[in-house]
Amino acid sequence: MPTVTHADALPLADLMPWSVAPPRLGREWPLAPDPAVLRDRWAALVKADGPDREALFEPTRSRTLHTAVGRLPGRSGGTERLARAAGPCPEPVRVLAAPFDERWLLPDHRLIDAARPELWRVADERQAFVVERPDAPPLVTRLLPFLRPGRIRPLYRRPGGTEPNLAPGLLDHLGHSRDPLDFLAWTLATTGPDLTVPLPRDPALWSRGVALGHHALRLLRRDGERPKLPGGRRPYVRAPLPARPLTVHYDREEEALHLDEGRISPVPPQAWDFGTGSGERVLERWFAARAEPDALPGTLAAIRPTAWRQTWTSELLELITVLALLAEVREQQAELTVTDRVTAAELRAAGVLPVPDSARRPATVLDHHEEGPEGQFALI
Repeated sequence: MPTVTHADALPLADLMPWSVAPPRLGREWPLAPDPAVLRDRWAALVKADGPDREALFEPTRSRTLHTAVGRLPGRSGGTERLARAAGPCPEPVRVLAAPFDERWLLPDHRLIDAARPELWRVADERQAFVVERPDAPPLVTRLLPFLRPGRIRPLYRRPGGTEPNLAPGLLDHLGHSRDPLDFLAWTLATTGPDLTVPLPRDPALWSRGVALGHHALRLLRRDGERPKLPGGRRPYVRAPLPARPLTVHYDREEEALHLDEGRISPVPPQAWDFGTGSGERVLERWFAARAEPDALPGTLAAIRPTAWRQTWTSELLELITVLALLAEVREQQAELTVTDRVTAAELRAAGVLPVPDSARRPATVLDHHEEGPEGQFALI
C-alpha cells in the first residue's frame, strides 16, 4: 500500500476553491428564534425618533442610521437611510445561526455590518453551503449560514445549481461521478477537522462513502419526511412543557430530556452528547437560544417571546432525531479508510491543481438590476 504523506493531503480549499468569509451582523437583535418577535422589533425601531432610534439600532463603524447601502440580492427590504425609514418590516428568512440551530433573520442590508451579497446571489433551493469550523468537521446547510469564524464554500458558483465550485477538471479526473452532489456527499462523509479530503481510487469505496454522505445530507438539509429513530421510534412530549422553561437536563437512565418539569423521551444518549465542535452540547446551546436570556431593558433584544412556542417543540423533536441519526453516521464514517488515494502531485501533473485565480473569485451572476442606495440601480 502506498504511504500517504502530508504533502499528499488535498485541502478542501483547493478542491472547492471559491470561499466567502462568514456574514457579520454587528448587532444581535435582527436575529431571533421567532419571526413575530422580529416584526415587533422592527416596529419599535421605526416608531422611535432621533436619538431614541439611534440607541435602539446600536450603530457601529460599518452601519449607522445614515449608512447608504443597496438592497440584498433577492430581498425586498428598503434602501432609504434608516434615519427616515418608515416602511414595512422585511420578511424574515430562515438562516443557520449556530451548528444545527436554525433561526430567523431580518434580511435588510442596512441592519447587517457585513452581509456578503455574493452569498445571497447564489442562495436558492439548489444551493448547499459547506461551513468550515475550527477544530471540527465541516457542516453542510441549505440555509444561508451566519456562523463564525469559519469560511463558507457554496457548492455552486451560480444560481440554479450551475457551475460547480470545484477545481476545474476534478470530477473528470476522478472518474467516479460527474454529479457535484456526489462529491459533496463524499466530502461530508470523509473530511475531518483538518479540512483535507481523501480521494479514493477504489470506485466501491467511493460509492459507500457517497451513500453515507447522502444520508447525512438528507438529515442536515432536512430533505424528505421527518426522520425516525432506529426501530421506528420517535421522541414525544411525555409531560407538558411549561410556558417558559428555564432549565434543561438529561436523565441518561430514562433517556429523557427535562425542560423544567416538562419531559421528552426517548432521547438517545447519542443525541444528548452530540457536540457543536466547541465543547458545547448542541441541545443545550439550542435551548439556551430560546430560554429567557439576560437582555438590557429598553433594547430591541429585550423584545422576546413571552411564552414557549409550539413550533419550537416540533423543531426540538426533529433535532433530537437528526442528532441521534448523525451520531450513527459518525460511527460508520470511522470505517471509511482510504489507503490508495489520489495525491496532490497527481492532480498537479494532470493540470487540475493549482486552480486558476478566477476559480477563487465569485462568478458574474447578474442577469437583472439590483437596487442600490436610495432606490438607484446598482452598477456592477
